[in-house]
Amino acid sequence: MRHQNNRRRSGFSLIELLIVIAIILVIAAIAAPKLNNARMHSQEMAAIRQINTVHTAQTQYMSQFQKFAENLAQLGPPASGAAGPAASDLIPGDLALGEKTGYIFTVTGTKEGYTVTAVPKVFNSTGRRTFFSDQTLVIRENWGAEPATAQSKEIK
Repeated sequence: MRHQNNRRRSGFSLIELLIVIAIILVIAAIAAPKLNNARMHSQEMAAIRQINTVHTAQTQYMSQFQKFAENLAQLGPPASGAAGPAASDLIPGDLALGEKTGYIFTVTGTKEGYTVTAVPKVFNSTGRRTFFSDQTLVIRENWGAEPATAQSKEIK
């Protein structure tokens, strides 16, 4: 008996470790949705910046070739050789391929100018909003999976 009382206790018991792990899991469960919302918000802001990049590139394209680009490839880098109307090297290659920062981008030429759309690659994971803009430079948004249009609410 006396031998057992003199023995020093070292380390943590299994129960103590399980309690600590349970506390960590509760904290993680509370923090995860907030982190996901913050990530989606940053990807939405990045999508808006990419639309502005397209607007700037379209202005430069119009200045060089007297028309707006009809698609993203015309704004992107050439596969080889010098830049020209088919690939003007005005936007980065990943954006020219149509996907960046969790969004899928599309540029379409119109009679009056062009349209730019951005939709989340995975709705409610990479973004909660869709975006639309055109040569007016006004960016519009739609909260939901339905793509934004020229009639959608303007971003202020």
